[in-house]
Amino acid sequence: MKLQFGNPRAGLDYRHRAAVFGIAEREGRIACVHIRRDKGAYFDLPGGALEGEETEAEALVREFGEETGLDVVPVDRLTEASQYFVRTDGQALNNVCGFWSLTISGSTPENKREEDHQLVWLSPEEALVNLRHEAHVWAVAAWLRWRAQVSQG
Repeated sequence: MKLQFGNPRAGLDYRHRAAVFGIAEREGRIACVHIRRDKGAYFDLPGGALEGEETEAEALVREFGEETGLDVVPVDRLTEASQYFVRTDGQALNNVCGFWSLTISGSTPENKREEDHQLVWLSPEEALVNLRHEAHVWAVAAWLRWRAQVSQG
């Protein structure tokens, strides 16, 4: 069963887009991006669309660098969920998202290219309340369960 989040608006043609997002933890907080646009601000997990023939893992490493300046290593693909939404530019998308757990291996600040994205560290509870997309909230909940299972051995 595939999970589908969001409500499509009547009359819009939602383009299928393969995407990937990651959850990286440091000191009990997870990396998120605070995005500021003309039409408002919101929180997302770092990640985005796959380009060309990229694998999810390759796209995730690239996107994390572009949005946060962090170097990451994909660990485990946790779940998949889709999200209907309309971008701030008016484009209607259905992101079909893979969600991964990651480790942080360092940082390369010069890789950060997206000036409207600011790295913020949120507790998992803050992320559950503040993330823009329900699919991201679902992924954080799945990650919390995965982390609990891993720690129990």
